[in-house]
Amino acid sequence: MAITRPSALLSAALVACAGAAAAQPAAQPAAQPADDLVLLPAPANAWRTVIGHWEHRVELVGVSAVVPPPSGDGTAQAHVGGSALGPEGARTALSLEWKDVWMSTLRLESRVPLDLRPYAGGALTLDLNVDDLAQGGLHVKVACGDGCERSVSLLEPARAIAGKGWQHVSVPLACFQRDGGDFSRVSLPFALEGGGRGRVSVANVRLTRAAAPATVSCADYRTESVTPAVLAESWSLDWWRPRHEQKRQEARERIAAGQPPQLVFIGDSITQGWENEGREVWAAHFARYQALNLGFGGDRTENVLWRLQNGALDGLAPKVVVLMVGTNNTGHRAENPATTAAGIRRLLDEIRQRLPQAQVLLLAVFPREERPSGHLRRLNDRVNELIGGFADGRHVHFANINTAFTQPDGTLSRAVMPDLLHLSPKGYALWQRAMDPVLTPLLNRP
Repeated sequence: MAITRPSALLSAALVACAGAAAAQPAAQPAAQPADDLVLLPAPANAWRTVIGHWEHRVELVGVSAVVPPPSGDGTAQAHVGGSALGPEGARTALSLEWKDVWMSTLRLESRVPLDLRPYAGGALTLDLNVDDLAQGGLHVKVACGDGCERSVSLLEPARAIAGKGWQHVSVPLACFQRDGGDFSRVSLPFALEGGGRGRVSVANVRLTRAAAPATVSCADYRTESVTPAVLAESWSLDWWRPRHEQKRQEARERIAAGQPPQLVFIGDSITQGWENEGREVWAAHFARYQALNLGFGGDRTENVLWRLQNGALDGLAPKVVVLMVGTNNTGHRAENPATTAAGIRRLLDEIRQRLPQAQVLLLAVFPREERPSGHLRRLNDRVNELIGGFADGRHVHFANINTAFTQPDGTLSRAVMPDLLHLSPKGYALWQRAMDPVLTPLLNRP
């Protein structure tokens, strides 16, 4: 079946919609088997087209839609919108525009589960027009069954083609499969996710039965959590490495001043938040130990591992290391809890190798989502069941303080976690109080 392109009229409309010049979609590749699954072009009602972010989603039923902005501080300028192009009753191309959000999405959802097994050896192919991505990032996603999703970063290739008109993109379908998934029942055959600020359009989206030359590669999900890697997200490129070097310098200065850190916290944005929402609690309870905060927003286990292997602990000899990480493994890629647990195990081994005299307090991954039945909450709970077995009572100690953050029925309050993930000042006070009975005895050991 030949790939259908937007007409010249539709391309002109796309220019107006995207706010910049848009060329025709990429040159047509070799024809694929007639039973490829064509997602675009398609009748307007063929798929449920959804535009949204982490708080709100709206169905795109007409030409365009704008999503209500998220709640909370710092979101006044946030914007997510989308539009569709095509003759009446049909859609040829879709666009997504976002600004000042950490996650926006354009989803093509099937009204009945699809069997994608015939395409398992093929590829996801599309034409992509990147109008603006200088301050943004982009991922493409295909679900692999209920509660199973896999995304692939398009950050580098998408920025490379920005302003160059329509370009062809091909991703092996193997990038979206994994053990435990069910490709026989997929309700999300395609999605784009953007963060920061950007504007992109897609056309000629299909799943092919036959393999196609790949323009985008992907990490092996089975080893990703234990393979050291820099955090390469659009919102982290400017600050992540500089923060790493700044923290190394901070440690050297304290050691030179005769005030070496006796307490080190390692983690992600929740740990980094001790410098912001948790700063008063930190000053009152941890500053006396010259505590060092090695929390980095967005970090997954592989990013923490990179930092540990690249000097984060050099010269340190703390009494206690507090480790809490993993929610970005589950949240970012809905990772198998066993894989996340393997990443945490790898971090414990690295810490023990580099700080053999330190006591390690491993905290359960904090709860997220409002209700205990939430998919990501359940993933974190399963991670905690696995990592609890890593404690040996001599060097590694495990504490699950999660009930300190939840209501009696297990729900989360926005007074504790305003976005149902990150802590408020009240949340940091609860963290300190719940952890103190375990942490203080470790700090007081000879």
